[in-house]
Amino acid sequence: MTLSPVHRVYAAPVRIHPLAVDALTALVPATVACLLGAEAATQGWPPLDASAWTLVALINLPLVVRGRAPVGVFLVIHLAWIVYVALGHWPVVNSPAALVAFYTVAATRPHRTTAVCAVLMGGVWVCAGLISDSDAMAAVVGQAVGYPLVLWRFGYHARRSAELAVRLRAEQAERARREVAEERVRIARELHDVVAHHMAVINVQAGLARFVFDTDAGTARGALGAIGDASAEALAELRRMLGLLRSDSTPDTEAGAQGGAAEPTPGLDRLEEMVDRVRAGGVPVDLRVRGEPAPLSSGVQLCVYRVVQEALTNVLKHAPGARATVELRYAGGQLTVSVADDGRAAGKDEGKSEGKGEGKGVDSDKMREHVGHGLIGMRERAKLYGGTIVVGPRSEGGFGVRLTLPTSVHAARRGDTVAE
Repeated sequence: MTLSPVHRVYAAPVRIHPLAVDALTALVPATVACLLGAEAATQGWPPLDASAWTLVALINLPLVVRGRAPVGVFLVIHLAWIVYVALGHWPVVNSPAALVAFYTVAATRPHRTTAVCAVLMGGVWVCAGLISDSDAMAAVVGQAVGYPLVLWRFGYHARRSAELAVRLRAEQAERARREVAEERVRIARELHDVVAHHMAVINVQAGLARFVFDTDAGTARGALGAIGDASAEALAELRRMLGLLRSDSTPDTEAGAQGGAAEPTPGLDRLEEMVDRVRAGGVPVDLRVRGEPAPLSSGVQLCVYRVVQEALTNVLKHAPGARATVELRYAGGQLTVSVADDGRAAGKDEGKSEGKGEGKGVDSDKMREHVGHGLIGMRERAKLYGGTIVVGPRSEGGFGVRLTLPTSVHAARRGDTVAE
């Protein structure tokens, strides 16, 4: 069920101001003090007069701001408590406020400050026993030592929990920033794939149309038609990506962006269409499929589509006149995609690289000249789906890209948890 904006307002968690929490907390020791003060006469102590009730209020009211000034509140409470006891009143009446004040110090201040306050509270507790001529001084001393230690322990755990909560929020914020950065990289990679491929086709066709415009109107007209098709498809893919950015959907629900009006995610069913477009750009391309095709997730299909697109785009840009071959081979629970051209070789086998998403061993200058930033996109796509990629010049001439991806559902879903 989707909540309307009005319902979201009512469903939002209620946040109480810390000052209100402290005020509600202060009511507890204040209420206990009032009840005990009313029973003082029955316990053999002098009944509370106006000055005594004023001291009770002075001891309990500062607890309202204990969160803002824990040490200051603690000192005020204990100073007023000493005066209250010195006047001969029952010390137990205001002990709850003193305990709450010390707990607040233990929960918010470092050990050194807490230790000083613990000694001060224990001293005031013992002094109260001495002034009132208590017959159970051993119990009074035990309380003066035991209560601060117990509250110190509870306060320490509360402070540690608060620190861990702050650290967790910081880690979550950092993780969110990293996810935003990764999403930006993903979008930049998609834009590179879309723009580079279609602009390469448009550039080749525009050059052809300009060359034969006066001599072969039919060829020029065909080239202009290819430019129109390439530009229309580029605009459609850019519109799909912008729709994803405007929607609340995740990358795995690309087809559902903008209420289902977006273009479908490119997959193997559009591979032939892309190959035809490259052929129209002047590069002969053979597309072959070996083995029994296995069902693949949309993410794996998009990975294959983009790698083939990038490889053929580089043939268009860097090996004009070369013949390219695209082969998809299904065998052994894997899909191997090979894209090779027979154009000018960029080097020998020493330029090859093999690894899980790594370009180790590739001559960096040659790779930068030949595929530019596209190699990064191919490598990251292979890594994302647990595959391997080999990119480099071929010993028999030309350049080749070989992508190997698992076809099993488990391996395809491993995502970016695959180790380097």
